[in-house]
Amino acid sequence: MYITCLDLEGVLVPEIWIAFAEERGIPELRLTTRDISDYDILMKKRLDILAQHNLGLQEIQNTISAIDPLPGAKEFLDQLRQITQVIILSDTFTQFAAPLMKKLGMPTIFCNELIVSPEGKITDYKLRQANGKYHAVKALQSIGFNTIASGDSFNDLAMIQASQAGFLFRAPEHIIKDNPQVQAFTEYDDLLAAIKKVVL
Repeated sequence: MYITCLDLEGVLVPEIWIAFAEERGIPELRLTTRDISDYDILMKKRLDILAQHNLGLQEIQNTISAIDPLPGAKEFLDQLRQITQVIILSDTFTQFAAPLMKKLGMPTIFCNELIVSPEGKITDYKLRQANGKYHAVKALQSIGFNTIASGDSFNDLAMIQASQAGFLFRAPEHIIKDNPQVQAFTEYDDLLAAIKKVVL
């Protein structure tokens, strides 16, 4: 039996931090895991910027409330869930993901947790575990599942490479170029067709 593991941001929904950066006019917040492979360095940079601008969780959640899934994402997910179980593996946070999951039809998501002060400031974050996407697919495999994985960033490569089948989706050129052994797609129909070939 197969389980498909998908990244969230850039694959099914727009990048939350980029949307927030554009809304607030803070270009430094545009950096994502496509740009910085070390997630701890990236998040510390983000938290420092939020503190400098006196921004908290509510401001980010206000931005998220206006974000819709990428065009075609909900339909892709609905079709995919007819042929395979699906788990979204994301380095985002429960406080960010909840409204987006409602718009996607409430798929299962494994993600992380923000630590928020009583005043609503984001003071830190808590990973479920380091390299969580990789460990999630290995855990699924350890209980008898085959995994298919797809994502667009540095932090997706480990789960893609550890899975029985893996694909890049709408990844930046430098990641595609550095990983020529991984098939890369830009359209949901093509990704769905590739997954069907594995599963059916």
